[in-house]
Amino acid sequence: MSESTERPSLKIEDAKNKVIGAIAETMDLYGVTPAAANLYATMYFEDQMTLDEMRTELGMSKPSMSTSVRRLQEIEMVKKTFTRGSRKHTYAAEKNFFRSFMTFYCQMWEREVKMNLKAIEEAQEDLIEVKKDSNSTTEVVAKAQKYYDQLEESKTYYHWLDDLVVSIRSGEIFEFLPKDQ
Repeated sequence: MSESTERPSLKIEDAKNKVIGAIAETMDLYGVTPAAANLYATMYFEDQMTLDEMRTELGMSKPSMSTSVRRLQEIEMVKKTFTRGSRKHTYAAEKNFFRSFMTFYCQMWEREVKMNLKAIEEAQEDLIEVKKDSNSTTEVVAKAQKYYDQLEESKTYYHWLDDLVVSIRSGEIFEFLPKDQ
């Protein structure tokens, strides 16, 4: 290849590497390891890849590669694909960042809402028992009431977060924050 035709190809690789580096560096937000982040960022520019192709491209060990692919599948950033006539599993990166964001954060927010509302409900039941207990002093009852009220106020946030998830999953959020800005 002559220098005049090689330079544009190198420029393309440089551009690709800039984006791969940035994506890999920010994937910690999704709770993935640097190895999995680098794998996703590399796959982003490919239509699909086999595990062998991933290992060759990234120089990762087979166990590390499998762990990374599995984690990326769990958060729906990578999907197993079917290639007719091939016995090897192929994988494709999710290229729609809106879908990746929605899937990952909705899962995390739903988990947060469920866990915290359950804990609040149980804690409030305990606080009610303390308030009803004839052995509780005035100070203890006041403290239990203060905590009960504080927990009650926090439910507003969790219900709002649940509504946010619903609006994201339904696409309603895009009426307020359009994608094409």
